[in-house]
Amino acid sequence: MQVNRRSFLWKSMASAAGLASGIMLPGDILGRDLHDTSRPDEILVKPVRRQVSKESIRFSVIGLNHSHIYGMVNALINGGGTLVAVYAKEPELLRGFTRRFPNVKVASGEDEILNDDSIQLVASASIPVDRAPLGIRVMQSGKDFMADKPGIVTLSQLKAVKKVREKTGRIYSIMYSERLGNPASVYAGELVKSGAIGKVVQTIGLGPHRMNPSSRPDWFFVPEKAGGILCDIGSHQCDQFLFYTNSKEARLNFSQIGNFSTQDYPDYQDFGDMSVRSPHATGYIRIDWFTPDGLNTWGDGRTFILGTEGYIEMRKYTDIAGREGGNHLFLVNHKETKYFNCSKVHMPYGEQLVSDVVNRTETAMSQDHCFLATELALLAQKKAIKINP
Repeated sequence: MQVNRRSFLWKSMASAAGLASGIMLPGDILGRDLHDTSRPDEILVKPVRRQVSKESIRFSVIGLNHSHIYGMVNALINGGGTLVAVYAKEPELLRGFTRRFPNVKVASGEDEILNDDSIQLVASASIPVDRAPLGIRVMQSGKDFMADKPGIVTLSQLKAVKKVREKTGRIYSIMYSERLGNPASVYAGELVKSGAIGKVVQTIGLGPHRMNPSSRPDWFFVPEKAGGILCDIGSHQCDQFLFYTNSKEARLNFSQIGNFSTQDYPDYQDFGDMSVRSPHATGYIRIDWFTPDGLNTWGDGRTFILGTEGYIEMRKYTDIAGREGGNHLFLVNHKETKYFNCSKVHMPYGEQLVSDVVNRTETAMSQDHCFLATELALLAQKKAIKINP
């Protein structure tokens, strides 16, 4: 009896092993088990041959307080703009700018630019709190305005800007450069528009930055001047949520801010997160100033776009998995898994804005979208719960 029992147990275990072997057979055929993944196809997105822009404008610059101005100017020049003049209060900032653009005229003051009827647009990366008042003066002078983000730092400023914009009909454009100035972000927009991942239902935006306090001016650490972390970096992410989900209206779910490690500046905010929603999509945003020194760039910015038929991940500035450079995009849907190197993707914002100035259109960004992205960030900043670590 004991022998029969042992024989039965042995046969049962052998049968179970055989069944398990049968279950794993498909994995063996594919050359991997359930924890392995195939390497995605790697595609270098080739540049599209483009005609030289047919439109042209004359533009000038007022305010050089953030280095984003260089990307803004290059976008306009590449789009058909001619840089005419620059004005800034700080001689050291002017020296750096004129070295980069030696043919630019240094204006004696702001009025010299505003009173020049040949200038069609003014670009600015002044101290954030000064951008909206400057933009109002620019629009009142009959010119269009291009601001670095955050282009507006309070809800009262937003109200005033909207009023003047409505009265003058001028363009108030804010360059949300994490989308408008990033090739992977541009290509993601093309994929979403083509239906590559179905209907977009959520975005997740992660915007870590490196602090480097010694390189920052004093105004950077004053929320009333810089806008606060959700108003500043958060405006990038609000713009992306609206764009990729094609949302024309949106609301704030919650927002939080905190100062976890910037002890020398107690009013500063080095962490923030928020949640937003539209009638058909949701978005989560997390931003911080905690990029460690061991990373090879200023931030491991990532954006995730979830659709009903797939998803996209962008690793915009670095890929810690090992691929060189930035502008990495991953696409997974029912048909394929692909990696796209987007470093050669054309950036259309500059030429679109130039065309909008000439033709009074809204191809670069609708004015409603521009203001709504800023409004979401401003509401998040104002209503944020303060975390006290």
